[in-house]
Amino acid sequence: MVLVVVMGVSGAGKTTVGSRLAAKLGWKFYDADDYHSPENKKKMAEGIALSDEDRIPWLCALHDILRREHLSRQDAVLACSALKKIYRHVLVSGKSAIKSNHPEQSRENPALQILFVHLDGSVDTIAGRLEKRRGHFMPPELLKSQFDTLEPPCAPENFVTVSLEKSLPEVVLEIERAIFSG
Repeated sequence: MVLVVVMGVSGAGKTTVGSRLAAKLGWKFYDADDYHSPENKKKMAEGIALSDEDRIPWLCALHDILRREHLSRQDAVLACSALKKIYRHVLVSGKSAIKSNHPEQSRENPALQILFVHLDGSVDTIAGRLEKRRGHFMPPELLKSQFDTLEPPCAPENFVTVSLEKSLPEVVLEIERAIFSG
């Protein structure tokens, strides 16, 4: 049973890559954007960056989805920005991560084993993608705040970084290799 979170700044291609990967593998796919509160979507549409307080309930709800898939032994892919280390900890451990800033291991609620896939690209590459995107609540003006917030994953987190300089099929294949080699 595998849980994958495809992460990165807005415009990195999380939904495109995640949905393509899930379809190729026959796994469930979730887009974290679908779970933002109306208030969060309104804030972003108005060009206001979300605070940690805005994000934590959303991340806890996403953790609950991943926990449910884990308990039902269902492989799943989640497209989620997961920009900060604490956000990834919340995805792994739920609310307990907020208090300790570290994933907690307990018998009742053990930390989830998640592979974080960081879609990494330059500001220029991603800005170009955002300019072409239509109908999304996240305006291109917030890209700088996304990069300012980003804390790329690092050891001991379970992650792989994939360059956006590659084609979509190459990106998906690289992620597949990481899943099945580890």
